[in-house]
Amino acid sequence: MNRARALEAALPPVLAILVSLVVGDLLIIAFGQSPGHVFRLLLEGTWGNPYGLGQVLYKATTLAFTGLSVAIGLRAGLFNIGAEGQLAGGAFGCAIAGLALPIGTPGVVAAPLCIAAAAITGGVIGAIPGALKAVFGAHEVIVTFMLNFVVLAGLNWVVAAKLHDPETLHTPAIHAGALPRLSAIASALHGSAANWCVALAIVTALVLLALIFRARFGFALRATGLSPDAARASGVRVGGLWVVTFVIAGALAGMGGTNFVLGYKGYYEDGLAGGAGFMGIAVALVGRNHPLGVLLAALLFATLSQGGLAIHAVVPKQLVEVLQAVVILTMAATAPEVRRLLERAARPVDRAEGT
Repeated sequence: MNRARALEAALPPVLAILVSLVVGDLLIIAFGQSPGHVFRLLLEGTWGNPYGLGQVLYKATTLAFTGLSVAIGLRAGLFNIGAEGQLAGGAFGCAIAGLALPIGTPGVVAAPLCIAAAAITGGVIGAIPGALKAVFGAHEVIVTFMLNFVVLAGLNWVVAAKLHDPETLHTPAIHAGALPRLSAIASALHGSAANWCVALAIVTALVLLALIFRARFGFALRATGLSPDAARASGVRVGGLWVVTFVIAGALAGMGGTNFVLGYKGYYEDGLAGGAGFMGIAVALVGRNHPLGVLLAALLFATLSQGGLAIHAVVPKQLVEVLQAVVILTMAATAPEVRRLLERAARPVDRAEGT
């Protein structure tokens, strides 16, 4: 059974990557280029040089948080499409906390406070669709999707009307809470935006792993995702669990905003999410809603994103967007089929054991 579950989890992503490579080869040939040359440029521009690796880690950090946000919702049978707004809200809360703290606040005090502010802001935004679903039965897909526009527009107005620096469209730089770049310990990464938020993402994924698979809450979460009615009959307060799950999902996405504010720019600006919230859906899907799988998927999509800049000289950078789409579509198509084939293969074994 464990072997079957491992195959069910691993085969769809592997097949998706293989199919995307084949499609990529065909497209590259259509552009009159050598697939080997283009993919070599992609690897050299990402994992093959320190700056490219740093940029991959930076982009993967934000994607890991939004992917975890979507993944925990899907574990409970909830589709969180609001990670984009939750990410922006978290970044704004982080920037406000960094501005409110006095200059000279020790980093060991300021950074956790700013991270907590990001999580709380994202959690509050996440609580809205959770409460609407639990109390009124509102569909979370519609609510979270539309809430993105409300949050982003509201933050844009606040920054433009009240908080922006003169002649800029972003908040003033934070006074405290900035996280050091990874180049402080690895000088070869100099120039990249990679920072210590990557460690926060890894720790968060490990905590979430324990919460989902080792805690009582995680069992209730997974039971609700499989069958809300059965979970309710067994004593789970499904409505309350939906609200808590959305609060956690919003907090996770909000923490992704710290990567930009504390680790990179030092302020909040409109458009900082850059679609990372929506891309978190793909990351969760490819990562099979497993925290460790989400980390690997975030690295994959970050590599493709950064690699698009490396291959732009020979083929359009939109090629990587096509590859990302192929990965997602192949995952969606193969996951049910792989599950069906594995179940069919297990039936003769189950009957033999029964005799």
